[in-house]
Amino acid sequence: MNWLQLLSSHRTGQKQSIHEQSRSAFEQDYDRIIFSHPFRKLQDKTQVHPLPELDFVHTRLTHSLEVSSVGRSLGKRVGEVILQRHPELIPKFSLFDFGAITSAASLAHDIGNPPFGHAGEESISDFFAGHKQGMSFKEKVSEAEWYDLIKFEGNAQGLRLLTKNQYGLKLTFATLGAFTKYPCPALFPHRDKSKRSQKKFGFFQTEKEIFHEVAHQLGLSLTDSVFIRHPLAFLVEAADDICYSIIDLEDGCSLGLVSYEEARALFEGVITKNKSKLGKLSQLNSQQEKIGYLRALAIGDLMDECSNLFLESEEEILSGKFDQALADHCPSKNMLKNIINVSRQKIYQARQVVEIEAAGHEVLPGLLEEFTKAGLYLIQNTSLAGRPTKSRKYQNLQFLLPREVVADIKAQPENVYFMLRNIIDFISGLTDRHALSLYRKINGISLI
Repeated sequence: MNWLQLLSSHRTGQKQSIHEQSRSAFEQDYDRIIFSHPFRKLQDKTQVHPLPELDFVHTRLTHSLEVSSVGRSLGKRVGEVILQRHPELIPKFSLFDFGAITSAASLAHDIGNPPFGHAGEESISDFFAGHKQGMSFKEKVSEAEWYDLIKFEGNAQGLRLLTKNQYGLKLTFATLGAFTKYPCPALFPHRDKSKRSQKKFGFFQTEKEIFHEVAHQLGLSLTDSVFIRHPLAFLVEAADDICYSIIDLEDGCSLGLVSYEEARALFEGVITKNKSKLGKLSQLNSQQEKIGYLRALAIGDLMDECSNLFLESEEEILSGKFDQALADHCPSKNMLKNIINVSRQKIYQARQVVEIEAAGHEVLPGLLEEFTKAGLYLIQNTSLAGRPTKSRKYQNLQFLLPREVVADIKAQPENVYFMLRNIIDFISGLTDRHALSLYRKINGISLI
């Protein structure tokens, strides 16, 4: 891989790059994402604590903004050194371009996540893998398409949203490459989970051609079917790892799930370069101020460690030999593991988290059962080969689907997988509260 190719500002369907004096193409990417409809929905999607009542607890929206901020800093730190090492880049790029690409991709990193967080991902997968209605579709789709359905992946859903024509984002290839942490499909016979880039998958069959176009333009292909990560995807991943591990602990302390003393000890274990600044803690009055200050110092040191490791490994990253998470190999990796273990025991398994996640396992499969039946009803009554049927219930459910979803399904009535993909777009795109409200209404539990 080479940086000139990796920093492509080309967009799908665009014959030539259009330059603005005030904004780079990568800054335009950031602006397009932040004003998009799917991004706005993140304000009411679970980060860790579903349906939070307290205003200091993070949602997917605040988490994404913070990851984007850390991503920008990582990109600029790395970019400054990369430009010194590769002076041929200087006439065309600046350190701000590295920051803007990483920031935009980081901003969008959770855009494909469904309601109820990771529990939502699992419940969508479980519907197709274990529910009678979901399993009935297995014989109606290809093997690769079936793997997409039984292994719902927020990262792949994110790429789908970012490249879907209805949102008109048309992001640069560089940003799409940096966004795709897992450049492989769900059905990947030679998957090597020791490689970070193959731990999950990054695109559905519907986006296979788009991703291949992006990958070939950026020079990410090893063979026709094996791709390596865009180097800046390592920074996007590091920004997310830093934020969720450190800020989830901050939230846990604010909610009283982790004591201040324990949180402080864990934060101080990560703080190395900035230890001399810990004396300022005694000047702060409230516990919230103190924990926020510790969080800031910890994030600063982890950014230093991850950017330094990236630069030390640049040659291996560009050749595809380095394929691990930066946070898993930085000097503070063991302390980060301690933080994650405490978070898992005291925060992620807290009663209020588990109760509402359990509700998510009921709500999303319930919605999928009804709306996939509505989707079948729609294609049966659209297809010339099908016999028209009448059902007042599913006629009404169709009216609850967005117009663009109905139009897309009607455009390909013979394609069951495409219908399911569009129904999943609708369900996974709901906010937590909207999903819960819709489930109650269509099941007659509540009409308010």
